[in-house]
Amino acid sequence: MPIEKIPETFINNKKERPDLFVYDFKMTNDVVKSKVNLGMNMFSFLQVGKKQVHFAGTSVAVNKDQSLLLKKGNWLWTELLDTEAIYYCKLLFFSQTKLKEFLEKHTENNQIAKDGLPYFIIRNDAYITSYLNSLSTISEAPTVFMENLLAVKFEELMLYLLQKYGRKFEIYLRSLIVNEKSQFKKNVESQIHSNLKLGEIAFLCHMSLSSFKRHFIKEYKVSPGKWLHDKRLQKAKEILEKGDFKPSDIYLDFGYNNLSNFSIAFKNKFGISPKEV
Repeated sequence: MPIEKIPETFINNKKERPDLFVYDFKMTNDVVKSKVNLGMNMFSFLQVGKKQVHFAGTSVAVNKDQSLLLKKGNWLWTELLDTEAIYYCKLLFFSQTKLKEFLEKHTENNQIAKDGLPYFIIRNDAYITSYLNSLSTISEAPTVFMENLLAVKFEELMLYLLQKYGRKFEIYLRSLIVNEKSQFKKNVESQIHSNLKLGEIAFLCHMSLSSFKRHFIKEYKVSPGKWLHDKRLQKAKEILEKGDFKPSDIYLDFGYNNLSNFSIAFKNKFGISPKEV
């Protein structure tokens, strides 16, 4: 069974992943245990039908009286028709960046929560119904206004749920980013000994290039290009000092197209040529 990448499969412009994204999902056939790679945290507002999600070690089932907030990851989804001949849910995806911005703005406790359940059940009420209608309305707005309108609607929803569920909801939100900082650094630092371009590293971190750069600068206080350049040269120096390889053996591994460019960059950083090492 193929793995469906969400929200990528719903986004028309595959080059960019927006920080906020709404999609109306409809189908007319039951789907049982489809493999889904959920690349962003997601609200699933089920309106017609039944939904079950299987996680590692647990599962959750909801009907149209409930909605779900799901943590990004690899899950198995079962989506079933009910008495209607159609299954319909409205999906709202949000990035880690937007989540962090909300927590920093509206909560005081900066302590990272322990990794908890991969889902949070929301009881549908009059507010949720009204909110979903408003999302449908702004989807008709000109594209130029959509990003700002959606940002306001996302903040509105999160504030409502924070008021409704209190500390329990805040702890869950913090659990969504429990290991994200260490995982981001692990992904980045594993690419020091590689010739991957920034755009390729951003893809491996499940980010657009622009989001990756913003996140990187916030984490490392320097641009990713300069950081990788310095780290790769330092790693190259360590390899050459061991004496097992010559400069001509390794320059391609560190992203340089030719030996000359590698030698110039190396000498500019360390004051000696790689041959002298």
